[in-house]
Amino acid sequence: MPRYRRLALALLACLAAPLAHASAHASVCPADPGHAPTGDLTATRVSAARVDDSEERLYEGPVWRDGALYLSDFVHNGTFPSRIRRFTPPDRWETVVEDSGSNGLTLDLDGHLLAATHDRKQVARVRLEDGTRAPLVSTFDGLPFNSPNDLVMGADGSLYFTDPDYQRKAAPGGQPLTRVYRHHEGVTTVVDDSLRNPNGIALSPGGDTLYVAGGTGDGDVLRTYPLREGVPGAGRDLARITGGDGLTLDCLGNIYVTEHGQQRVRVFSPAGDVLATIHVDANITNAAFGGDDRRTLFLTGAASLWSIELPVAGLPY
Repeated sequence: MPRYRRLALALLACLAAPLAHASAHASVCPADPGHAPTGDLTATRVSAARVDDSEERLYEGPVWRDGALYLSDFVHNGTFPSRIRRFTPPDRWETVVEDSGSNGLTLDLDGHLLAATHDRKQVARVRLEDGTRAPLVSTFDGLPFNSPNDLVMGADGSLYFTDPDYQRKAAPGGQPLTRVYRHHEGVTTVVDDSLRNPNGIALSPGGDTLYVAGGTGDGDVLRTYPLREGVPGAGRDLARITGGDGLTLDCLGNIYVTEHGQQRVRVFSPAGDVLATIHVDANITNAAFGGDDRRTLFLTGAASLWSIELPVAGLPY
């Protein structure tokens, strides 16, 4: 092979490797993602979702993967036992990990499931085949976390997660503050320690903005952080929210904020304007887009799952 051709092929391989790595993570949005929802809307309850027992259950952390929705199903008691269930529309339910200790779920760069776990106070990769967990980050400054709640991974491998104290009693120890963290190449750093019980966390479709729902002395806010090479800049408050819980985004960059006790999702533009409100009939926790064209918004809550078809495609967690 001529030398110039070998050099050209080597250059192409070098260029293709990071692109392939990024595309393995990227939530591919269609060229025409549609248009944002507007006005007052109502989601429909998925009737097969409820478990027929007397436990106070919360469904959390929905993520769409390989034609199915995965979610955490945990009992709201002192130890918060949790399992991961899989819903394949229209009505098939399976328990895929019986003892997961999980709350929020997301995908890593290779499409594997990551879980924020309160029973071990860590973020871990979950092997669905046998339910085993490989911890990714377990401590900060030599102490366990409070109760990792929600998480998302960027295309550079940066893991961002929130650590409120809602399930702190599930295991001994904890942190002196509730914080937002970034974990990258084995190093954990604090993104924000000024939010009281930071909760939902999400990235913009382009991966250049981080969003977090959390509390301040003046109430709950949706806070936004610019990202430069994965490193968050100073946060600013984009919108006031009430009981903010989980987050997701559509392919236009609009932010879907679940407001727990208000039993609603409000859709905010990247500028912070309210575009739409989606109502449900019980307390709500989190949201993710799914379906063949990812225009079905799935909503989790108090032993409940809802769905609504929207005119826009969105992100799967």
